[in-house]
Amino acid sequence: MKPNSSILFNQLRSLDTEQRNPHTTDIDVASPLKIVQLINAEDKTVAYSVEKKLPEIAKAVDITAHALANNGRLIYIGSGTSGRIGIVDASECPPTFGTNPETVQGLIAGGEAAMFRAQEGAEDLEENGANDVLKMNLSNRDVVCGIAASGRTPYVLGGLKKAIELGAKTIFICCVPAHQLRLNCNPDTIIDVSVGPEVIMGSTRMKSATAQKMVCNMISTGAMIRLGKIYENVMVDLQLTNRKLEERARNIVMMFSGVTYDESDFLLEQSNGHVKTALIMALTGLNHTKATELLENHNGFIKPALKSLST
Repeated sequence: MKPNSSILFNQLRSLDTEQRNPHTTDIDVASPLKIVQLINAEDKTVAYSVEKKLPEIAKAVDITAHALANNGRLIYIGSGTSGRIGIVDASECPPTFGTNPETVQGLIAGGEAAMFRAQEGAEDLEENGANDVLKMNLSNRDVVCGIAASGRTPYVLGGLKKAIELGAKTIFICCVPAHQLRLNCNPDTIIDVSVGPEVIMGSTRMKSATAQKMVCNMISTGAMIRLGKIYENVMVDLQLTNRKLEERARNIVMMFSGVTYDESDFLLEQSNGHVKTALIMALTGLNHTKATELLENHNGFIKPALKSLST
């Protein structure tokens, strides 16, 4: 037996994510309809598990918004499915919220190749995570969010520990209860969404991944809302990087201001494709320079900017 194998074996077998699910023991002989019914029934429980951790998620939103507002970054770190979820969330922030690609980033055990093909063993060493984090040139303005379904992935824990040593804020997302964790560091907040046994024992790409995706959505979206990148419930800092987003931007300006399609197009052209500026111009009649100045004076928040004109 390899050194420490018995310790690892005993740690794994006790985790909630490694237990057999009593509701799906006959899934191997189920019909296609029954299979998807069983999976769907288990998936329905995930949102309720996430609901129990809303205060911790709200704290993560606050930490992240503060970091981004002070020119810091949100950096996800994970392995396998968890790492891919972090990278997906990071990659969607620039087109959705107009952020710089450097603002939200993702690290995955095994590097870029692991996004497309599993790099087995890359997650087993804490120093791999520590080294990847070290390359990010962290400061105390940054926040590092570790994602590990089992709560024990060495790559993730090594990265979090190094981030703390470098003065960054830290968030830890896992899918086992906190009392099962054996951490080597003390994150600023732990979001332990206990989803229970997977439909297929140990397949954390299922319920655990769904929970992680939900939490990451809340953290990044919540932080962006706190930074003024949403007006009412519409994303108004999107980047016009394809035809769909260009048409969405025109529709947003038209919807809120009542201008025509051609007028909306003209305003977006005048504002260099900056939707919030075009919207302010449409709603107030201000020119590009004055609309930009108004937004800057209110940290990019549209409602307070508009309210200031009526007081």
